Amino acid sequence: MSVLKTSLRNFLAHKGRMALSAVAVLLSVAFVSGTLVFTDTMNTTFDKLFATTASDVTVSPEGATDDETPQTGRPETLPAALVDEVARAEGARNVRGAVASLGVTVVDAKNKNVGPTGGAPTIAVNWTPNELRSVEIASGHEPRGPTDVVVDAATAEKHGLKLGDELRTISVTGDFTAKISGIAEFKVTNPGATLVYFETATAQRQLLGKEGLFTQITADAAPGVSDEALKAGIAAAVGDGYKLQTAAEAADAGREELAGFLDVMKYAMLGFAGIAFLVGIFLIVNTFSMLVAQRTREIGLMRAIGSSRRQVNRSVLIEALLLGLVGSAAGVAAGVGLAVGLMKLMSAVGMELSTGDLTVKWTTPVVGVVLGVVVTVLAAYVPARRAGKISPMAALRDAGTPADGRAGRIRGGIGLALTAAGAAALVAAARAEEAAPGSAWLGLGVVLSLLGFVVVGPLLAGVVVRALGVVVLRVFGPVGRMAERNALRNPRRTGATGAALMIGLALVACLSVVGSSMVASATEELDRSVGADFIVQSGTGQPIVPQAQAALEKAPGIDHVTEYKWLDVTVTDPRGKKAEQGLAAADPTYAQDLRRETTAGRLADAYGPDAVSVGSDYATAHGVKVGDVLTVAFKGGKPARLKVAAITSDQANVDKGAMYTNVTTAARYLPADRMPHSLLLLAGAKDGQETRAYQALKDALAPYPQYKVSNQADYKEELQDQVGQLLNIVYGLLALAIVVAVLGVVNTLALSVVERTREIGLMRAIGLSRRQLRRMIRLESVVIALFGALLGLGLGMGWGTAAQKLLALEGLGTLDIPWPTILTVFVASAFVGLFAALVPAFRAGRMNVLNAIASE
Repeated sequence: MSVLKTSLRNFLAHKGRMALSAVAVLLSVAFVSGTLVFTDTMNTTFDKLFATTASDVTVSPEGATDDETPQTGRPETLPAALVDEVARAEGARNVRGAVASLGVTVVDAKNKNVGPTGGAPTIAVNWTPNELRSVEIASGHEPRGPTDVVVDAATAEKHGLKLGDELRTISVTGDFTAKISGIAEFKVTNPGATLVYFETATAQRQLLGKEGLFTQITADAAPGVSDEALKAGIAAAVGDGYKLQTAAEAADAGREELAGFLDVMKYAMLGFAGIAFLVGIFLIVNTFSMLVAQRTREIGLMRAIGSSRRQVNRSVLIEALLLGLVGSAAGVAAGVGLAVGLMKLMSAVGMELSTGDLTVKWTTPVVGVVLGVVVTVLAAYVPARRAGKISPMAALRDAGTPADGRAGRIRGGIGLALTAAGAAALVAAARAEEAAPGSAWLGLGVVLSLLGFVVVGPLLAGVVVRALGVVVLRVFGPVGRMAERNALRNPRRTGATGAALMIGLALVACLSVVGSSMVASATEELDRSVGADFIVQSGTGQPIVPQAQAALEKAPGIDHVTEYKWLDVTVTDPRGKKAEQGLAAADPTYAQDLRRETTAGRLADAYGPDAVSVGSDYATAHGVKVGDVLTVAFKGGKPARLKVAAITSDQANVDKGAMYTNVTTAARYLPADRMPHSLLLLAGAKDGQETRAYQALKDALAPYPQYKVSNQADYKEELQDQVGQLLNIVYGLLALAIVVAVLGVVNTLALSVVERTREIGLMRAIGLSRRQLRRMIRLESVVIALFGALLGLGLGMGWGTAAQKLLALEGLGTLDIPWPTILTVFVASAFVGLFAALVPAFRAGRMNVLNAIASE
């Protein structure tokens, strides 16, 4: 009990000094808790949606998928006669046919796309009584004829739509218009999709091409009949060749499709939380190390009056436990707020999540508190052991003596060994010839080099700080020299404080190098291989509808338009080995629009009758050479025997591994309704008419806002913007670790000022002004920040260089160091140091000289 009282008294006595460490724990736990709450809330939202919309049993075409737009632009269908067969199944009632298509774009009277821009789909469906499970007509009425359409309320509100407004729907069957007859309000949360409802005959005719077809058939179970029993009854009634799912199975399939997206977000955010925890560990270690050093005399007196080493050790760990509990409890609460903020952010980019679905499972606070407490106690363990080793004789010495004047030789040796091993692993990654082993070497190199720099930090502090002192501090005269000596006074403390900043900046530098190299590599390859003047494609992956393609082909100033279709095929090599492959069917002009190097044969010959090209990797793996014949089975069509006319080099990034054939060759083996529409179109301008053709293509596509025309300059800019947006998101998340590191610098300086109270008083007594004192502390902070930045940026560039060499195996072969970014971050680190020193310097300047001299 006495140990607990002592720990509680010390914790409360130093609550101000513990505050910044508590903030570090709070931020880290908040990220973990917020991630768990956010993902649980998304699961709840979709579970409610699946439970509300799913019928007891759903019948779909075999092989149909709901998560993407079919390449033909039309979903797989079922004959309407099947509805009667399902209705005759034992236990079936409320059997209805459904029509749903994701291959549509809906525009308003101003030709503005009213669909979502954040990745959610636009879904066109037929109106049936089933829809009343999930929506209700808030105003107007359901669609009653070919000119009626109902739109969801969220879309109507977002785009200012009202009853009577005209909407144009663009599908592969053509464009058609309808007026809004009703606005439907969701009874559950709509995660962001735009929904438009048509009467059944219109939906069949306009979305599927003719009446008498459905994409699904739904059935409810009669009272007393289970879903499984109904599924068995329907299977007996309709026979094989269909996909049957119960409501539970459909919900599980939906969760499985959602799981990939959620897992990426969840583990990415937890990874950044782990980085924040790692940085926070340095802050906690520094805090307790300095508190123990400052209480050396106090602990010595406790040992002199009978306290054992174990009691002293336990006392410090109890303080850490209290810190972890306080910080973690606040972090869990902040995590809920963070989850709400993420939900608002997702809503801003198109994914609607309601706070009414906010889900906080009991496991979330438990995980947050346990994780925060365990990390805090483990971080305080070494300082606690050091406290337990303080002897009773320490009561006779001055308090605040640094625990060690220089890094130990053993520590330095271990650090150098780890750094060397990490460097060797990074070199092995850079020289790897295959991606899998290279990635393993890269991961090992990052971990070992990071640990090495952390361990060897105190040794590096003596060298780097002196070098920085010559460049940065000496110009400030005696004040600068005192700042340098203060930073060198305790290399372990300086090394730990700088290491916290080093981790965040190392990741920033690494990602900057990788991102810049990706853009440079892609730009270089575009210059080298893309011969087309213009590229036309949809940002959402929708195929090009025939009416848009026809408009493009009529544009003035165009020399040619090249179709590019992607087909899923099964290829059998001459040895009888089968493989699922992607086959690019294109016009012969594609050979000049995309210049692909060949290792054998001529690519132009692959566009001859019944000819094909293969990638060099496939050719090597299957022993294929020019002149061999491959059996190609087209999905939904007839098998073909195609002669290999060329082998393309896979030392490229664009279309790597692609097999090419002529569109006319594919058309001979695929029915017209199974032939995919073009994923993109490439166009070449007539000589000297590039500007005219560019504008003509834009004008031709004006009625189709889902497509975009890009020249090569536009394409490069879009690529750079995409990488830049991704990096900005990552930098924003890494800012959490940098904030924690800044708190570490603030805490170190604040505790250092307290530790040097008497020394500061003596310096003030012999003539040091308040201004000089504040400048000294600010300069000390700047040099610590620059020390961490120098190590972090150097380490990060090493990681980034090794990663780029590994990416070169995938065709990204240009290394580009973004020196402006690196230099900006380095200079910004000096300002970070200045900012971190504001409060400690202000407090030091306000000290009473006599009280400071008299301080124990």
